[in-house]
Amino acid sequence: MSRISLRVRPSLLLFLFAFTWLIVSCRSPQIGEEITVTIATDGTTREVKITAGSTVTQAFQTAGIALGNLDRTEPPLYTVLNNGDTIQLTRVQEIFETEQLVIPFERQIVRNETLPEGETRLVQAGVNGLEEVTYRRILEDEVEISKSSVKTVVLNEALSEIVMVGAQSSFTPLNIPGTVAYLAGGNAWIMEGSTANRRIIVSSGDLDGRIFKLSPNGEYLIFTRKSKKPASEEINTLWAVRTKNLEPKPIWLQAYNVIHFAEWIPGTNSVAYSTVEPRSTAPGWQANNDLYRVSLTGGSPRKMLEANSGGVYGWWGMSFSYSADGRLAYSRPDGIGLVDQDGGYLKPLLKITPLNTHSDWAWIPPITWGADGKTLYYVAHAPAPAPIISEESPFFDISAISFSSEAAVSMVDSAGMFSYPTSSSSRSDGREKIYQVAYLQSIFIEQSETSRYRLMVMDRDGSNSKALFPPTDANGIEPQTPFWAPEPLEGQTGDFIAVIYQSNLWLVDSGSGQSYQVTGDGLINAIDWK
Repeated sequence: MSRISLRVRPSLLLFLFAFTWLIVSCRSPQIGEEITVTIATDGTTREVKITAGSTVTQAFQTAGIALGNLDRTEPPLYTVLNNGDTIQLTRVQEIFETEQLVIPFERQIVRNETLPEGETRLVQAGVNGLEEVTYRRILEDEVEISKSSVKTVVLNEALSEIVMVGAQSSFTPLNIPGTVAYLAGGNAWIMEGSTANRRIIVSSGDLDGRIFKLSPNGEYLIFTRKSKKPASEEINTLWAVRTKNLEPKPIWLQAYNVIHFAEWIPGTNSVAYSTVEPRSTAPGWQANNDLYRVSLTGGSPRKMLEANSGGVYGWWGMSFSYSADGRLAYSRPDGIGLVDQDGGYLKPLLKITPLNTHSDWAWIPPITWGADGKTLYYVAHAPAPAPIISEESPFFDISAISFSSEAAVSMVDSAGMFSYPTSSSSRSDGREKIYQVAYLQSIFIEQSETSRYRLMVMDRDGSNSKALFPPTDANGIEPQTPFWAPEPLEGQTGDFIAVIYQSNLWLVDSGSGQSYQVTGDGLINAIDWK
């Protein structure tokens, strides 16, 4: 048997000794041993001995330091500590403070053509408002790092200062029947008896023009006002005012978010309206396609028609139109019909090919009742030659449904999508009621969405159509509903028709075609005539 002997070199022994010493000196503390950490907080530092394996939370407990709910530590509370680590504690405070702030009143300038040029008159003195604002302050180690408003309550509304500035024009005054209401610069005005007899009836400066309707006798006006809340919460509110009062006071009708329709119910002091739900995305609402009625004499609104989908493109909404005898027609992007007001349901009459606008709006076919109450005029989406698909046809005709013969008849070809037919008052020829229909004719037939229009008039059966205004060598008018005078004036060959042209009010004689400019301030954006 042989003997094996191992001889270890001195250099190898030295290496093994150094390696063992390094391992021993770098080993982690064992559970049960004590380590020392430093805690920096409240402007001081202190050393704390804790058991190895302890977390930041346990270090604070050992040191007897209480933590607030918002306090922040570095490293985080769940971190396991090593010997010699430092913990930084930042004290965080949340403080709520309330203060009252003055809301400065705004100054509104109202141009008034009844005053001489340059003359001013104070209509309403301005009054500052008051609001209470609650702020949230965040402090770190008693140093403020943020301050934000979390709640605002208006204690007193600011009252705008309204100054009327003379803008008297040289336009010849005209005698007019009934009452003309017009919206100028966010305020409501009326004319009675003469175009020179004007007065302001709502001076809040916040009318949005979506709803602006006189009652059949011209005694009341309903209108919408911009909401003071964010548009994503509330778009507008519905109001009424008595036009005959020398100091009219608007009445809130407990209705809001009224976009497409509000109208007086014939023979009553009640208003019917439809609502939408505000949205942050275009077009800014989702239509409810519902119907309510509310009385001026008081009481809460009553539902007449439940909310519904509204058919194709129903998110945009639908509109309605009352006949003189109280029947109610509806119009929506895919059809027209009647509303059973007692049963609360829709009775379709005919389908309309919906227009695909490829945008965030939808086209609602304009509708209006004839003065005889037996005819419903409407704009139909006409087909186009192939290969244009029906929903993208650029052609729109004026047609009528006769409830006497139960037939639909075409009246005007290619009038335009915004031709807005409207009926004059009726006269009797001994056998039946006769009347005329005003409408708009698009100048560019295949671009009626963007085209301007010319005012036209025709007999109730579509015959004797003629252009009235403006002249062919002038720019056309913007899409709008023409408004007939409630009755003719002695000496006139026809009835007056009111339109807005270049943001001014014009009256056009339907017989002679003679036109008269009534205002010159360029602020008109809505009218009505009863």
